[in-house]
Amino acid sequence: MKEQTGVIVVHTVEKIGGTSMSQYRAVRDNIVLHNRDNGDYYRRMLVVSAFGGITDGLLECKRTGAPGVYATYADAEDDGAWEQALDNVSQRMAQINEEMFGATPERMLADAFLNERIAGIRDCLHHLRRVCAFGQFQLAEQLQTIRELLAAMGEAHSAHNLVLYLRQSGVNAVLMDLTGWRTDEALPLDEVLRQALARVELASQLPVVTGYAHCKEGLMSSFDRGYSEMTFSRLAVLSGAREAVIHKEYHLSSADPRLAGEDQVIPIGRTNYDVTDQLSNLGMEAIHPQAAKGLRQQDIPLRVRNTFEPEHEGTLITTDYRSPSPCVEMVAGRRNLFAVELFDQDMVGRVSHYAEGFTDELDKMQLNLVAKDMNANTLTYYVAGNRKQVRRLVASLQRRFENAEVNTHKVSLVSAVGSDMSMPGLLARSVGALNRADVPVRAVHQSLRAVEMQFIVDDEYYEQAVVSLHDELVQTHADTVALAVA
Repeated sequence: MKEQTGVIVVHTVEKIGGTSMSQYRAVRDNIVLHNRDNGDYYRRMLVVSAFGGITDGLLECKRTGAPGVYATYADAEDDGAWEQALDNVSQRMAQINEEMFGATPERMLADAFLNERIAGIRDCLHHLRRVCAFGQFQLAEQLQTIRELLAAMGEAHSAHNLVLYLRQSGVNAVLMDLTGWRTDEALPLDEVLRQALARVELASQLPVVTGYAHCKEGLMSSFDRGYSEMTFSRLAVLSGAREAVIHKEYHLSSADPRLAGEDQVIPIGRTNYDVTDQLSNLGMEAIHPQAAKGLRQQDIPLRVRNTFEPEHEGTLITTDYRSPSPCVEMVAGRRNLFAVELFDQDMVGRVSHYAEGFTDELDKMQLNLVAKDMNANTLTYYVAGNRKQVRRLVASLQRRFENAEVNTHKVSLVSAVGSDMSMPGLLARSVGALNRADVPVRAVHQSLRAVEMQFIVDDEYYEQAVVSLHDELVQTHADTVALAVA
C-alpha cells in the first residue's frame, strides 16, 4: 500500500458476501456510491465473495451437499459428468455477465475473462486425469489443490465483473487478483497480501479483492469455505485499517427473523468479540473465529452492516464493549445435533481419562464439538455431523470402553447470548418461558462468565424454544427500555 506524502492513508477493509454480490446494483448504489462524491469513493478495499450459488456449483452445495464440479470430478470415473457440471456453472456465470452488462463493451471483456479461465481449468483437469492414469500419481493427493483452483474461479469472476461494473459509474476500481492464476510459486499469505498492497494507491483507486488468496498455507485446507474471511482479516491487519466491515443481506439481529418475525427482531447495535465467538460455535458466524483473532489482537473494530439498509450503522463489534446494563442481546441456536451419551459406573474418579478418550475419538471422526456436560459417571457430548459419522463414533467408543453404555439422541441447542448477562433470576425466567411454550428441556448449562446460557431440546421444539426465549429475554427487555425512555 502506497503512502501519501509520507502518511499512510486512513481506510477501511470491507467484505461483501455472496448473496449481496448477486444484488450488484445494491452493492454499487448502497455500498460504493451511497452519499459519496467522486473523491469519496476511495480509501477502502472491497473483498468479494463469489456470486450467490456459484461456489456451490463449483464445489458442492453448502446446504444440501449436492455435488458440484469438484465433488463430481472426485467421484466420477469418466470425464462426461464433471465436464457437464463445469458447463452448467460456466453457463450460469455467463448469464450473470449478460445480466450485468447487456450488449456493452464490458460484456465482451467479462466473457473473454470467463472463457479464458474456464478453458484453463478444463485443460488442467483433463491433463490431471491423464497423468493419474499412471500408478505413480494418485488423484486423491491432488484433490485439495483442485478444490482451491475451482473455488478461486468464483471470486475471480465476481471481482473482475464488479471492477468493470463500477468503472461504468466513473469509479476508478482496480482488480486485486490474489488467486495465483498461472503463478509458479506459492508464497505465505502475508507476503502475498503485502506485495498486492504495494501496488495500489488507496487515495485514488478502489481495489476489488478476490476473497480467495492462493498461498503457501492453503487457506481451504484450514478454513474450507471460510477462506474469504481470512483474506479480509489479514488485509485489515496488514494495512492497518481503521475499521473492518462485513456487508450482509441481513443485520446481526437479536434472533433469526424467519423464526421470531422480522418485526420482532432488532439489530444488536453493539457487542464484543466474545459474543461473536459464541455465535461461531453455534454455526452462525459473524466472522470466522481465526479471522476475528487478528482483528481483536490489533484492536480493529468490526462492523456488520445490512447491504439493503445503507442508512443504518449496523452492529459494531469491539474488544472492550460491555452492555451498559446486564441483558440478553441475542437468542440463537443450532439444529440437528447429536447428543452422544457415554455412561460407565467405573468412570467415578476417572472422568478425565474418559474425557480424553472421548475427545480423541471425536477428532478422529472430524466431528465438531458444540457443547458438553458431565456428572460422576456420565459424559454427554453434543456434536455436529452426519449420522454415518456418529455411528462410527459410537462404535469406536464402545470398542475403547468395553463396559460403557453409549446412547445417542437427536437434539437442538438454543442459547441466550450477551456481553453481560449477570442478571438475578435469568435462568428461572428462561425455564419458565420454555415451560409456558410447552418445550421440554433435556439439559441446561449456564456459564460463570455470564455470556451464554444453553438449553438442549428435542429437535422438534427448536423453533418454539427460540421464539419463546426471544419474547421473554429480548423483546420484553426492549419494551421495558422503550417505556423507560418514553
